[in-house]
Amino acid sequence: MYGKAITGLGSDQLVELISRIDEVIEWERGIGRPRALSLAEAVAAVCMYLRNNVTEDVVAEVFGCSQPVVSRAITTLEGLIADVLAEFVPDPAEAIKGGTLLVDGTLAPCWSWRDHRELYSGKHKTTGHNLQVVTDMNGEIKHISDPMPGSWHDVHAYEEADLLVLVNGQGLGDKGYVGRDLITPIKKPQGGQLLDWQKAFNQQVNSIRAAVERGIANLKTWRILHTDYRRPLRTFKKVCRAAISLYFFTRFG
Repeated sequence: MYGKAITGLGSDQLVELISRIDEVIEWERGIGRPRALSLAEAVAAVCMYLRNNVTEDVVAEVFGCSQPVVSRAITTLEGLIADVLAEFVPDPAEAIKGGTLLVDGTLAPCWSWRDHRELYSGKHKTTGHNLQVVTDMNGEIKHISDPMPGSWHDVHAYEEADLLVLVNGQGLGDKGYVGRDLITPIKKPQGGQLLDWQKAFNQQVNSIRAAVERGIANLKTWRILHTDYRRPLRTFKKVCRAAISLYFFTRFG
């Protein structure tokens, strides 16, 4: 069985994931040429890809098969991984209920597709997808939004993800969320300076907000969300769902 450094899953978790997928797919049909990878190997290969975001050629070399075999495994299984692990992904209406919440946006970077300028983030100076992340005060992630264009400012993405309603004024955010019923740092007035108590307030807010940044760092140990995404753009939403499902599975499974 492949280890956590390769798949991101403990051995028991990997066995459970393989079992769940085995219940919903007929991997070997008993006709035609046998598959180059067993179901267990294919699941582990897809998890390796999502965990490490290495090229399909590298995954193929590790598993002793060809790159097209890995590509077919990813295409076949990424959606199923998200489906069979959906129960571990918190329902936002239930998870974001009561207590103080922390909100931040993060960019899941991707290649610079020439025809998709909406992916370019002026803040990050690169292309990608905006993910809105909500955690509790300890940095435990409660919700991750669907991917949105990287060009969208956090406040735009926050509203489009319906978090204005869900968070309902119970949260803290950075200066990008000013005016959206969140506690945010005080902006320096144009041509002026912050007062000492305002600086102290900002330091306190930023200290508290560090927890959401830790939560995002933990999420991005699934490096498909941390380093450039190379496959066709149309596939990103599905692979994002799979990575998020795996993240929550490792936390709660």
